[in-house]
Amino acid sequence: MSKRLLIVEDDPGLQSQMRWCFSDDLEIAVASDRESALAALRRLEPDVVTLDLGLPPDPGGASQGFALLEDILRLSPQTKVVVVTGREDKENAVKAIGMGASDFYQKPLDADILTFVVNRALRLSELERENLELSRDRNGTSIKGIVAASPQMLTVCRTLEKVAPADVTTLITGETGTGKELLARAVHDLSNRRDKPFAAINCAAIPENLLESELFGFEKGAFTGATQSKKGKVESANGGTLFLDEIGDMPMALQAKLLRFLQERTVDRIGGVQPVPVDVRVVCATHRDVKDLIGQGTFREDLYYRISEVTLDVPALRDRGGDALVIAQSLIKSLGKQMDRSNLTFSQDAINAINSHPWPGNVREMINKVKRAIIMADGKRITAADLELNGDEQGADGLLNLRQVRETAERNAINQALYTSHYNMAQAARLLGITRPTLYNLTDKYKIETSPEASSV
Repeated sequence: MSKRLLIVEDDPGLQSQMRWCFSDDLEIAVASDRESALAALRRLEPDVVTLDLGLPPDPGGASQGFALLEDILRLSPQTKVVVVTGREDKENAVKAIGMGASDFYQKPLDADILTFVVNRALRLSELERENLELSRDRNGTSIKGIVAASPQMLTVCRTLEKVAPADVTTLITGETGTGKELLARAVHDLSNRRDKPFAAINCAAIPENLLESELFGFEKGAFTGATQSKKGKVESANGGTLFLDEIGDMPMALQAKLLRFLQERTVDRIGGVQPVPVDVRVVCATHRDVKDLIGQGTFREDLYYRISEVTLDVPALRDRGGDALVIAQSLIKSLGKQMDRSNLTFSQDAINAINSHPWPGNVREMINKVKRAIIMADGKRITAADLELNGDEQGADGLLNLRQVRETAERNAINQALYTSHYNMAQAARLLGITRPTLYNLTDKYKIETSPEASSV
């Protein structure tokens, strides 16, 4: 990718001299006033701008230069601005730096010094861009495996990042396939217990008569076949984190024993006589509505309040505006690499299908469909048929009104453009065919994050 420089200077002679200072591998544009500079800014999207403050119609002053500096910083905040001032004009140079210019250069022209200053600004721009790309590759959060751009999921991620170090009992709720275990592991990985064990048990997958021994362990001779003592999952997680998945399916009798453990922080093994103290953090998850279960009499209310000191409610994929495509793009990259098909992309009908499909199985369903599509794709483009999706789907019920359709389409298009452009607002606006101010208005309207640090199962 070639580096780009915009020279804003109203003196034709100085324009020529400045152009000759730089090597041929630098893409250079020249502007002589504020209007032409703004046009070049939108067209070229320069990495660096050298800005002479004395521009017409105020060549003897600095009003036009400062106004243009404000325009550049607003429209293209990632662009580095090197302000060019007169020899005795240090006051304006200091003011420009205070406004946000990255550097300044004083006339008369010295090719070596000017080249040094501009190259330094180009290098700074390059480093910031690399850092932005690294942040994007981390999916915008410090949570491993989480890909999110929607405000709904980003809120969950930010809450998790705050909760993880606090060592409180946490309940994660959400539909099947939304990534609850991934978030539970993130709670562990971001906590002070990260170097200790993480033990997980699915309360719905183990028969009731075995679940107690799996959780709390047993002593030798406690029952037929107990030829030796065995620690349960609770003890094996000592010092670390215990993850109880599908806790809404835990039998009532075992709920009482779990409640006692949470209160006493000791384990009574089956057949044991001495309680065993355990230091463990508990994270629970369920796809069921626990309050409904309480109302039905199948879940203890006192246990609910014990396990839900903090609750993370994970939204379904269909409720995470724009995330479906972002996740699909991430999956095609990671899974394609694993399956030795790293050159695949989505066709337009596949993109339409991904955005409109209701994803009842959430991220788990998407992983399965993308894996299949990578295998089935004939060329370099994955189609809706490869995904086993209908490219003309209208949504979950097909009864969306025009306003909802328009807003959904706008939100999805903005998220897609931001992700594709690595969150470069100027490039995203160009992809969408709108101006940067219009894009900022739309991101504010839909509460869409405009940087990957705030944005990225």
